Amino acid sequence: MNQSTSIKQFFTVRRLVLVGLMAALVFVFTFIGFDIPSPLGKTKLHLGNVMCLLSGLLFGPLTGGLAAGIGSAIYDLMDPAWAPEFWITFINKFCMAFAAGLIMRAAFWKDGVRVWLAGVGGSVTYCVLYCLKNILSGHIVNGFTWDVAIIETLTVKLPVTFVNGIIAVIAAGILWAAIRPALKKAGLFSQML
Repeated sequence: MNQSTSIKQFFTVRRLVLVGLMAALVFVFTFIGFDIPSPLGKTKLHLGNVMCLLSGLLFGPLTGGLAAGIGSAIYDLMDPAWAPEFWITFINKFCMAFAAGLIMRAAFWKDGVRVWLAGVGGSVTYCVLYCLKNILSGHIVNGFTWDVAIIETLTVKLPVTFVNGIIAVIAAGILWAAIRPALKKAGLFSQML
């Protein structure tokens, strides 16, 4: 089997529809929240990460990662303050859902434990990447000293990201438990993981 055939087999119409649907949910849920101003640029407490994690939990690392990355990147493109960094957001949110999906697929624990570990793993992945991006951006782009960039990130960005992560893990875990039986019954769940 050549690479072209492999890609065509992976990107079925069903998978593309699921990526589009979950990307749309990520986009819409990111609107639910409020902005918090900061010297490093604004940050936002929102529900978009719930859908990012849910994408990875339900549909695996690649499908979930694409949905999370695409939906978040499109949201960033709608706001001039975030538009220049949409590609970074794509990578960070992709990694968040990818990590959750990978842990969900690889973990040997029962579903209940596995979903919480995967959610935490995805949130921690995003938190680390987001803080690293803000520290580097603060120093390189904004010209802050390393100390100022680190302190600003740890005092303003990290707490908001941490709260977003906790909300996302709890809500995505609850939604996963509610949605998974219907997906299994429809034959979608087993095909995606």
